[in-house]
Amino acid sequence: MTAATPAIPTAAEWRLPDRGRVAIAALIVAETAVFTIFVAAYLYYVGKSLGGPTPREVLRLPVLISILLWSSSVTIHLAVRALRAGRLRGFTGWWFATLALGAIFLAGTGLEWYRLIFREGLTIRTNLFGTTYYSLVGLHASHVIVGLVMLTTVFALALRGYVKVEHAGRAEVLSLYWHFVDAVWVVVFLVVYVVGR
Repeated sequence: MTAATPAIPTAAEWRLPDRGRVAIAALIVAETAVFTIFVAAYLYYVGKSLGGPTPREVLRLPVLISILLWSSSVTIHLAVRALRAGRLRGFTGWWFATLALGAIFLAGTGLEWYRLIFREGLTIRTNLFGTTYYSLVGLHASHVIVGLVMLTTVFALALRGYVKVEHAGRAEVLSLYWHFVDAVWVVVFLVVYVVGR
């Protein structure tokens, strides 16, 4: 009796994974490690500042802008779905909504920083809380800015008619980055505005 030889997969059964998905997955893993370090530093140093102001004294829950940012995960999902279905106008509308929600979130972060710096006197050099707060929230804001630049680029291309149904896979890869940015804000929001207060 001879043992059955295992079937060798044919070219039709096995394909290389999408390069874009592999690249974005690698980026997300690397960026998660960076954010983990910043979150750990924030948690380690919270409450160890020798002088004020403290988080409890100056931080307000950014509920509205957070809801807007998290809503942008829904709009970008709807944009990609519309593109896959060939609804280019729907794609452009939902994509713009995502861009607008992200921009409003960033503006809200800027207004919060303005209040903290000029009204509350909290700068990155004030104390350990200021240093870790601006480092962590600033790291997230920088990722939002990068995402907005990419969203704006795709939106401009869509307005010129260069975005087609066959580009849905690429749009989805970009949407994965945006979902990551939104998910990171859940962690930052909880750590900075809930646990760290």
